[in-house]
Amino acid sequence: MSDPSAAATERYLKAAIALSIANVAEGGGPFGAVIVKNGEIVARGQNRVTVSHDPTAHAEVVAIRAACAALGDYSLAGCSLYSSCEPCPMCLAAAYWARLDAIYFAATRDDAAAAGFDDAFLYDELIRPIAQRTIPTAAIAELRAAAEAAFAAWNAAQTKTPY
Repeated sequence: MSDPSAAATERYLKAAIALSIANVAEGGGPFGAVIVKNGEIVARGQNRVTVSHDPTAHAEVVAIRAACAALGDYSLAGCSLYSSCEPCPMCLAAAYWARLDAIYFAATRDDAAAAGFDDAFLYDELIRPIAQRTIPTAAIAELRAAAEAAFAAWNAAQTKTPY
């Protein structure tokens, strides 16, 4: 995929920013995102966390879900994400899982933190050893073999769709 022109990047980011501002007026969070394929916006997303009572309903995730539905594919290869703000760790991971070609954003995570949306603790948590994480997290070794049965079934499945 070729890099978009500066004018196209600005147009898509302005669309994401407009969504973020409109969302605040509607009682939502100040985040918006669009997904673009072949020069066309294929999906839009606004932060729906409080409206839908879903902590994963960030603008980027909402846009990714909508784009996958619109395109009928779990892979967004060939698409780019334009976000009003730098994606948080969850949204960044979702962008990678979706196989997006590129991510463009306007405001930074520092700008978001200044408005009360500070994700610094998440970045810190991700690099901590499991035993040192804030939310108690533990692997239950006695059930590992039982859980591995799902992977064995996956490896043996003839009808699986690798992703």
